[in-house]
Amino acid sequence: MSLAQGDVAPEFTMPASLGRTVSSASLTGKPYVLYFYPKADTSGCTKEACAFQEALPQFAGLGVEVIGVSKDKMKPIDKFAEKYGLAFPLASDAETQVCEAYGVWVEKSMYGKKYMGIERSTFVINAQGRIAAVWPKVKIEGHAEAVRAAVAALA
Repeated sequence: MSLAQGDVAPEFTMPASLGRTVSSASLTGKPYVLYFYPKADTSGCTKEACAFQEALPQFAGLGVEVIGVSKDKMKPIDKFAEKYGLAFPLASDAETQVCEAYGVWVEKSMYGKKYMGIERSTFVINAQGRIAAVWPKVKIEGHAEAVRAAVAALA
């Protein structure tokens, strides 16, 4: 992971679910959560997304937007969002530019085979556009709650 707490968050503009576009420029002056997940509609990614969806009212109450990012194209992302009623934006970084900028596009290994993929990671970006908290190699259980607690501590 190349980014750390205090670093300036890389800029981005990506297409997102429900016909939206998300960009760091549109979030200027507001804190937000940017979480990276490997693949839409897989078991771990579904658990993580549903946990963030469940906590969405608390994030909204703190004035914080949640954005999920994967390499998936928009069609599977839209199906995933619709299937699970995910109201927050799920963005497509099909070219992995944002994943690379955040240091989450890494070499992985499964069954002895090496490949490139997204390392499940979460970033809290403060109102000044700096990284306020980082969770590399996220363990899903209790993660959304830990992120919400960190965001509440910023307020």
